[in-house]
Amino acid sequence: MPRHLAALSAMALSLVAPQWAGATTYTRDEAVKIALEKSSDVKTAEEEVISANSQVDAGYGNALPSIDLDATITRIFGLDDVKNKKPVYNALNNTVAEDGSDPSVYDYVNAGAIDGLIYGMSKQGYRWQSSVGLTATQILYAQGKVGTGIEIAKAYKHVKEVNLENTKANVRYDVENAFDQLIFLDSSIVILYQSKDMLQENLNFVEQGLKSGMMTELDLIRIQLKMDQLTSQINSTEKKRVLARNALLNTMGLEWDSEVKFQGDLRDPLQGYAYPDTTMANVKKRRKELVMLEASEEMLQKNVSIEEGGYKPTVVLVGGLKYGNNKNHFYQWDAPDWDENISKYIALNLKLNLFNGMKTKEAVVQAKSDLRSTQIKKETAERGFRMQIESCANTLEDANSQLEIAKRQIDLAQKNYDLTNDSYKLGRETQLNLLTAENDLRTAKIGYMQAIVNWNQAYNALLQATGEY
Repeated sequence: MPRHLAALSAMALSLVAPQWAGATTYTRDEAVKIALEKSSDVKTAEEEVISANSQVDAGYGNALPSIDLDATITRIFGLDDVKNKKPVYNALNNTVAEDGSDPSVYDYVNAGAIDGLIYGMSKQGYRWQSSVGLTATQILYAQGKVGTGIEIAKAYKHVKEVNLENTKANVRYDVENAFDQLIFLDSSIVILYQSKDMLQENLNFVEQGLKSGMMTELDLIRIQLKMDQLTSQINSTEKKRVLARNALLNTMGLEWDSEVKFQGDLRDPLQGYAYPDTTMANVKKRRKELVMLEASEEMLQKNVSIEEGGYKPTVVLVGGLKYGNNKNHFYQWDAPDWDENISKYIALNLKLNLFNGMKTKEAVVQAKSDLRSTQIKKETAERGFRMQIESCANTLEDANSQLEIAKRQIDLAQKNYDLTNDSYKLGRETQLNLLTAENDLRTAKIGYMQAIVNWNQAYNALLQATGEY
């Protein structure tokens, strides 16, 4: 490689940003690390993993008994106070038999029983009726819905975990591409300032020649116009660099900072990086999008089983305790008594739907349709991966070809400039040709830098397409 080309490669591939006191400087690895910590996309994916973990725990919770506390207080209007007056007993107490004897014990027992029955019936007419109960429910059989639900939750969790990995890979890809673009603009600015220095030397030469009568005013105007054009190009490139820097900061999840600096290098294509593995069998294993579709397919297959369970019975064991309190006033309460005002029950419930307006049938149809849609997406994704890999491989091949061309263009442009400049100083070449040669050299250098960036982007894209990124 020619010496000037080697120097350009070193400058292009190892550009170090100037340091200022108090300026924050990030390397490529630091930029990626910060982006993985602060990116909103990564944070969202992490929250989805937390939610998926919670759904797994909730699935296990469905296998455990459910215990519910129920409390009710009711006010009924239009009722009088209920009192235990014992009217039959009192009437019997004032009664004398025909033979003048007192009522028998048997009569008193019957009177008390009748009074108790009357009072028990009247108690239902208390104005305030309250109850507190505990109910325990345990599913005994649900046609595998609980276990299958847990498996679906685990599959969903796996989808979200893979999605998190894929999101991180995409964020890293975006940061590195943005970093490469920033390096390109930094390098372009360096090249433009080098060209400005060269043009300034020519301007100084023309101004001296004008004083000695060797140059004309037209020569001076031409080079001044070139200087203005170059200055305008520098200003435009610096503005693009500001936008690129802010875009990178945004991808990293940071606020815009005019003082922040970045330093790093590009992959050197001459180092001979390994060509990515494009074997489709391996690509299918590495591509996270396909892994997520496969997990979704498994999840939807289990969902079909759950919907088909609607045709089968559910067996539930239910038990409960209930304390009831009925009074004329809300502040009157009886102490809980196991025999008097606490009811106990246990029940075995079997439920089998016989007809629900075809809801179960249609739910199964929809579940199978969702499963087939995912299978189609997976098949389409596999074909799309093949096309993507082929396209990226062609792009990388073109980038290699363009890189070779850019190398030759720099070599030729440098020779052309050197020869033209020497001839111009001897008066054998026109100023216009010199300015053209200088512009061609600058264009070739920037073109070479762009070719390196294009190669890096093409290589990254192929790595991503094969799942190696």
